[in-house]
Amino acid sequence: MKTYLKTLLRAFKKHVTRFISIIFIVLVSVGFVSGIGTSTDKIKYSLTDYYKAQNVSDLIIKTTAADGFSEEEISAVRAVYGEENVNTGAAFDVYVGVNGEKQLVRLYFSDSFGNETVNVCETLESADFSNSDVAGLYAANAEVGDNKIKGVPLKTEIELDFKDILEQLAKQGGKELDPNISSMLDRLPHKSTLVVGNIVKSPLTFAQDGEPSWTNPEDTKIPDTINAVNELITVDNILFASTAAIPEIPAIPAIHPEAEKLIKTTDMFVSFADKSRFKAFDKAYENYVEGQKTAVLSALEKVNEKAGLTEAQNGEETAEEVKFITLYKNYSFVSLKGYADKVMSIGLVLMAAFLFVTALVVLSNMTRLMEEERPQIACLKTLGYSNFKIIFKYFLFAMLATGVGGGGSYFVGLGLAYLICYVFNYSFSMPPISSQIALPFFLIVLAVIIVTTLGATLIAGIKMTGEAPAELLRPKPPRAGKKVFLERIPFIWNRFSFKYKSTLRNVLRYLPRFIMTVVSVAVSTALVLAGFALLDICLFGGLDAPSVMGIAFVVIVFAGLLTAVVIYTLTNINVSERNRELATLKVLGYHDKEVSGYIYREVYIDTAVGILFGYPLSTLIMKLLFYIMGMGTIGGVTWFWWLAAPFLVFIFTFIVTLMLKPKIKKIDMNESLKAIE
Repeated sequence: MKTYLKTLLRAFKKHVTRFISIIFIVLVSVGFVSGIGTSTDKIKYSLTDYYKAQNVSDLIIKTTAADGFSEEEISAVRAVYGEENVNTGAAFDVYVGVNGEKQLVRLYFSDSFGNETVNVCETLESADFSNSDVAGLYAANAEVGDNKIKGVPLKTEIELDFKDILEQLAKQGGKELDPNISSMLDRLPHKSTLVVGNIVKSPLTFAQDGEPSWTNPEDTKIPDTINAVNELITVDNILFASTAAIPEIPAIPAIHPEAEKLIKTTDMFVSFADKSRFKAFDKAYENYVEGQKTAVLSALEKVNEKAGLTEAQNGEETAEEVKFITLYKNYSFVSLKGYADKVMSIGLVLMAAFLFVTALVVLSNMTRLMEEERPQIACLKTLGYSNFKIIFKYFLFAMLATGVGGGGSYFVGLGLAYLICYVFNYSFSMPPISSQIALPFFLIVLAVIIVTTLGATLIAGIKMTGEAPAELLRPKPPRAGKKVFLERIPFIWNRFSFKYKSTLRNVLRYLPRFIMTVVSVAVSTALVLAGFALLDICLFGGLDAPSVMGIAFVVIVFAGLLTAVVIYTLTNINVSERNRELATLKVLGYHDKEVSGYIYREVYIDTAVGILFGYPLSTLIMKLLFYIMGMGTIGGVTWFWWLAAPFLVFIFTFIVTLMLKPKIKKIDMNESLKAIE
């Protein structure tokens, strides 16, 4: 056991660079992938927490009856959901005068605004009206300090022409306003000028690119992307007011019952008592909503039956038409959840690429580590240690490196998740980030990477321990050089100097490492191009989504880091593997610059070939991303991104070669004299 522990400690001390390289590759891979997934969970948790904290309405029940909902009907619904979970008022989309210009706005007249228990607004800023009798409106989601979102600012004058509003509402119902009512309105006060006195954050409307208007056709599907909303009639300004705060309205209802819809309760805002059912639009919640619609209709029908309002008694149809607006028709909720899902989908597409590269690098690391430990493995086998115990030593090495990298990657992923949530503020007035710990995706990714790492270690270990001790004690003979295809073209081959001929031969001499480097660089290049493709959609493809642009930058940065870690690790292995060869070159009189060039030329050739293979691979990843985004084509990606990607990869490669230069300079020439003949 003492000998076993000594060899274990020696392995950690001798191979600290490999230990660190595994930590970094896990840190980058798991940090990126789990960060993408964690951000999705964080956004959904935040949306759910906000939904609960502001008691957001699950249903808006609207009636087209001229006299609105009766007190009996309101009481019946409150009996089902509780007094505090049903607020009343009226809401409609109409054109009003905003600073002298007609604009489409959404007006919410609340019977309890300021003391509402459903859809509770947060006051962000208020104007001083202490010396004025002007009634104040509440504007939702206007510009406040650094929180720049659409809306009207404080002290904006809003002109409400109730005659005009009645005409608009009549047209939406497919009819004209009665001429008698119109003439009566002309003889009475029917205009009010109100001033925006407060800026509030509405829990119903926090998307910054406008809310689809209720004047859109009823069968219009609310899009789940910000860009698509531009195809609809949208409302930018949301205004709230207490019914009692509107002057001159009391004179209007006496004209005709139809005018009462402006101040009568035509809307009920219903919040489910069991808020745990929401969970960011899962199927169970959707089914529950459909069931509650039936429950509401049943409660209203019972009230009408009790009042004797039946078709047989009245000789005509008196049953009111009730409509429902659910959160599935709320653009802010649907689009934020839709974008969160797209982020997750992007992460899943890129996850396979990151984990594949990680597996290759770990396999290369552990295989080379065991190659260098051949004499120690032979000694342990000679001393009677089982293959399991010998492999377990390297298992422990890999597990510790993966564990340290995995532990650090949680914080990298968490930081990335917070960054993505912050980026979403450019498209949404985001709810507070949830404090709930989002572990599931991180644990899944970490479990995959651990299994991958240990699987790679097991493959290398079984191969190594399968050899006899005598074979392990013999140093592996150097790989024989191979002819390259250019040698068959003397016209080209004869023009190369000796150093370039040796470089080209060495590239294929270490074929497994060459393939591993090419594949890793190809995947990294494809990831960089995928990030540039997302960026291109935002800048030139018509997708006005800063949140997606932020994701694109994250992908590019982490793909670049992955490239750097991969090239550093594989080049470091290359240098270690050929330590005696490089020492011999120094003995023969090669300068440090020439010895470095001997390695660097191979690195750049490997990188160039990897980039070439990265192009076709990138088209596959791009197609998947464009499918997820619902827009974009490979042909539509601007030409300079195809050149920018290899340039970025070469930049990272150059940085890595500079980092490895001191290692090459430190190679001791005496190493060549220690070689076993």
